Amino acid sequence: MAKAKVYVTLKPTLLDAQGRVVQTALENLGYTNVRGVRIGKYIEVELEGEGSDIESQVDEMCRRLLANPVIEDYRFEVSE
Repeated sequence: MAKAKVYVTLKPTLLDAQGRVVQTALENLGYTNVRGVRIGKYIEVELEGEGSDIESQVDEMCRRLLANPVIEDYRFEVSE
């Protein structure tokens, strides 16, 4: 069995409103050295199989459902 760890983040050119709210909250809590916060998603997918088939399946899952390629970037790691 393989496990894919998928990380999805907004593209760097887009404003991350949620990240900005968290940054402001951290500053209000006294963390004055925070210069930026970006919020993303972490997804784990367990799959049967191995090898490059798994990687191509996970890439397809990301493109079709897990990430919105118009506004988000993604990367993933597969471990068996």
